[in-house]
Amino acid sequence: MTDRDTLSRRQLLLAAGVAGAAGGAGAATDTGPARAPSSSRAPLVTLNGRSLPFKMKGGVKEFHLIAEEIEHEFAPGTRIKAWGYNGSTPGPTIEAIEGDRVRIFVTNKLPEHTTVHWHGILLPNGMDGVGGLNQPQIAPGETYVYEFTLRESGTRMYHPHADEMVQVAMGMMGLIIIHPRVDPHPVQRDFAILLHNWAVHPGTYRPDPSVMTDFNLWTMNGKVFPMIDPMVVRTGQRVRIRIGNLSMHEHPMHLHGAHFKVVGTDAGRIPESAQWPMTTSLVPVGGTVDIEFTASLPGDWAFHCHKSHHTMNAMGHEIPNPLGVKQRDLDPQISKHLPGYFSMGEHGMAEHQVHTDMSFHDTPENTLPMAMGKGPYGNLEMGGMMTILKVRDRLQSYADPGFYEAPAGTRARRVSQDPNFKP
Repeated sequence: MTDRDTLSRRQLLLAAGVAGAAGGAGAATDTGPARAPSSSRAPLVTLNGRSLPFKMKGGVKEFHLIAEEIEHEFAPGTRIKAWGYNGSTPGPTIEAIEGDRVRIFVTNKLPEHTTVHWHGILLPNGMDGVGGLNQPQIAPGETYVYEFTLRESGTRMYHPHADEMVQVAMGMMGLIIIHPRVDPHPVQRDFAILLHNWAVHPGTYRPDPSVMTDFNLWTMNGKVFPMIDPMVVRTGQRVRIRIGNLSMHEHPMHLHGAHFKVVGTDAGRIPESAQWPMTTSLVPVGGTVDIEFTASLPGDWAFHCHKSHHTMNAMGHEIPNPLGVKQRDLDPQISKHLPGYFSMGEHGMAEHQVHTDMSFHDTPENTLPMAMGKGPYGNLEMGGMMTILKVRDRLQSYADPGFYEAPAGTRARRVSQDPNFKP
């Protein structure tokens, strides 16, 4: 079985099931019965991810992060040597509760020194994790311990402040979710997403940390669409999506099918008087944004970055513009030197996915095609930074329910094939 076969099957199914963690007590799979709305806290679901287990010692929650080189897969067809925590990039989500005392051991198995900065958390200066300023660097093989009390709730992040350009570009990052002890704004579904960008040159297996803007892979929690888990909710449920951004670009995150309010940043909850309805919110570099809404319309709704290049995979950024250029007469001559060659782009790039799906054009080694998504009506023509909010009237579980079937009379339909049609 080839990677192409695996990818095609997974495109049709997407990633079934959602991973979550109840009460911050370690990883759990959220595939049980749908929970009725209540005042109890909904389990956090880190798409394609997990939460970090902890131990209680003397009233302190102890976590252990291991910084190490890992093998990471964006989607079948592209794997890299990355750096991450506890075997993944992003690292596992750290969950705790406002007022908790936490003790976090950090073991360095990287080939160079590192530190960990607890982004957005108010703590003693010596725990802030800026190498050389707040602490000595954590040398290879060493373990350091950070200990502090979590005084505020909200969505925070962790990442190195040592050789940061390289280490963040290589994938070293994660989320910290601090739940309020008593939540005056409960939700029934709580999702967490960390945005990142990567420069993986065709045929290579390590990210290039020297690239500043021209990235070619855009990820949610280290995956590209359609390998990013969907967000499955029941109609009428209150939903929170937490979005962190440790990429080099700001991302205007756009939700179809609902109007939301931005209710929080990496400094905490926003007063209700400062919230207003939106469908697109800019998530700044180095910031987090929490959005909340009621899922009132059943269907499959896209959630994606509205920078169109960020919903595509590997692209050439310095190629001639072929739009409107008639190239087909050159195909026979070029194919003498490049067997199987034929031109693309005269009428747009939609044909790119058709050709790769039909194996007419192979991509370079270890390189994904620009678009891979499949829907019930054909190619979705997207990759990169996108997932799907799946809202259903009746759910027995939060496993992927498949694609939405629109009721009769509620789907756009063809009424003519005459280019000169007049209604």
